Amino acid sequence: MNHIDYDLIIIWAWSAWYPTGMYAARYKIKNLIIGGQPGGALATSHKVENYPWVISASWKKIMDDFREHAITSGSEVLDEMVTDVEKYEDHFHIKTNSWKKFTSRFVVLATWNNYRHLWAKWEEEMLGKWVSYCATCDGNFFKWKDVVLAWGGNTALTEALYLAELCNKVYIVHRRDTFRAEDIWIEQAKKADNIEFVLNDEVEEIAWKFFVEEIKLKSGNTIKADGIFVAIWSDPNTKLVDHMNPKKDNEWCLVVDARQETTIPGLFAAWDVTTNSNKFKQTIMSAAEWCLAADSIHEEILKG
Repeated sequence: MNHIDYDLIIIWAWSAWYPTGMYAARYKIKNLIIGGQPGGALATSHKVENYPWVISASWKKIMDDFREHAITSGSEVLDEMVTDVEKYEDHFHIKTNSWKKFTSRFVVLATWNNYRHLWAKWEEEMLGKWVSYCATCDGNFFKWKDVVLAWGGNTALTEALYLAELCNKVYIVHRRDTFRAEDIWIEQAKKADNIEFVLNDEVEEIAWKFFVEEIKLKSGNTIKADGIFVAIWSDPNTKLVDHMNPKKDNEWCLVVDARQETTIPGLFAAWDVTTNSNKFKQTIMSAAEWCLAADSIHEEILKG
């Protein structure tokens, strides 16, 4: 192919793609950002108060600012969904849901994790208000309150310990009486004065009127609480590139090098779906990783 449309196409997620486009455009890299609905934990947060330089803002305000910055810097933005990514020799073919087709030398994948849900009654309706999938993101909104945390893996126990530093009471509801978490986290949780274990039970309903009032369990018991954190697991959404067989770790995250490149040459990735940043799933990490990816791509272009 003699003609390639773009140097770089950035796919999908908000807090990663816009900083990438901004940096790419400032490097004079011709780039296109393609994405539809916002996703990830940020899009489920009522407010964001842990992003530098932002005291308090809605997730939409932060994303709108990211978008405006990228466009002002020179990025093109297409509000569609990518449906197919293929690599031919040294370039990629991209298709969207409206059958548009593009080619690019490099691709950055900025997809998010799919959070597993409890499928409890009113869970979806309360999401972003009194239901959260990220204690680090939303814990501060429940200071001195009582909360429930569901499940019993490492994520659940470490988030429970974090919430115990903020909340009046943390109830860990787990469907078994044994845990998959490492012993050290279980021991620390048992030592915490304000953590209570509710075992061999599951959340069935989030009861509310104007606010969440209690969590109803399948046993028929209830817990008075002001909110609930769900820490089951999350699945990296990498389906667009899985057919290329990029290397993954045991949690199905894309293995990337220090430059954010996957094992597929020219395919970069960042945010929740990769192995970098100790998997610290925060907006500032996704933005930083994608700025690094843009810089790495710039270096590749300079090499010819």
